[in-house]
Amino acid sequence: MDLSLYRYSLFMALPMMLFFGFHMLLARVPKKKIFSNFLLSRQLIGIALLILATNYSVHLFCSIRLKDVNATILMNMVTYFLCYRLFSAAMMILLENGYMRRSRFALHLWQWLLFTAVAIAVSLLPDNSTAQVCATALLAVWLVIYGLFLSIRLLRTYSRATKMFRDTHSDDIGAYIRWLSVFTYWAIGFGVSCGVLTFLPDEYVFLWILSSIPFYIYLYCCYQNYILFYERVENALLEEEKMAETYSANLCDTEVAADMAPTYRSDIAHRIDEWIKSEGFCTPGITLNELSMLLCTNRTYLSSYINRVYGVNFRDWIAGLRIDYAKRLMEQNPRQKIHEIAEITGFLSISHFSRTFSIKEGCSPARWRGRTN
Repeated sequence: MDLSLYRYSLFMALPMMLFFGFHMLLARVPKKKIFSNFLLSRQLIGIALLILATNYSVHLFCSIRLKDVNATILMNMVTYFLCYRLFSAAMMILLENGYMRRSRFALHLWQWLLFTAVAIAVSLLPDNSTAQVCATALLAVWLVIYGLFLSIRLLRTYSRATKMFRDTHSDDIGAYIRWLSVFTYWAIGFGVSCGVLTFLPDEYVFLWILSSIPFYIYLYCCYQNYILFYERVENALLEEEKMAETYSANLCDTEVAADMAPTYRSDIAHRIDEWIKSEGFCTPGITLNELSMLLCTNRTYLSSYINRVYGVNFRDWIAGLRIDYAKRLMEQNPRQKIHEIAEITGFLSISHFSRTFSIKEGCSPARWRGRTN
């Protein structure tokens, strides 16, 4: 049987996988302590890619697919099981400090060893027997369920992180980690499809290899790009982690808890109005914690007050104030440049300003000004 497409696809994918794997594993990062999690995450991705490259090498140089299809399928599933775990851990490290604990690592290692042991036992059953076919199908189901479990947990952690950013930061920090959710959804589809594609007839198995190429290119490019924003995201996560610990410690102190109803609550509306009149919302990168300190109030109470009174989270509230101010500036100064207005109103970039304005007003700032003037 002609499997030239299968071999050509391996020749295409293997050099790319080796380059990506070694680069992710060995490339340098800025010499700052804060980049330790990023480095560990990227190294785990590099290890996973090299494991997959090893799998591809066995396919290419040993022609295992031609010798024993069932053993090939089992080898693929064992490889995917381990790589699912490495990919998931790498993503979680970027969202949750202290995620990589020895107990968690040991648990998932034992799960992989158990899966591998079962796969070896299945390979020893009579070839193409009913028992082997059914056992292989059950292993495939196990693999898919495991991958979905890891993906759902990652998506929940991502959702908590983005909600926290919306509630505490005026800038759209969540945009910097949006690729994590895109990658996870893509990984779900890719992981399930790989579980199916590996069962394809021999003449179509090249699709299994080719489908991986855009997936890993996207992953590599995301990591290359994310290093530009990682420090800012990590600082935000560390700040919230510190504030959460402080808040928990205060709740454990009965004397502090008894004082959680100070007099500032009675005039919080007045203080916020004065802050808005002074155009404090134009301060670039202002956070909920900084505003609570300016207003001499509690950040938890301030967050709930904004959500209750204005009906939006902190980020959307600040964005609304900035957009309203930007519209007033455009009405008063028809010739003022858009990038100047974006800078005056506190947006870090004209692209962020234009995107936020378009979402709120349904058109670009330039088009809105054209309609009103």
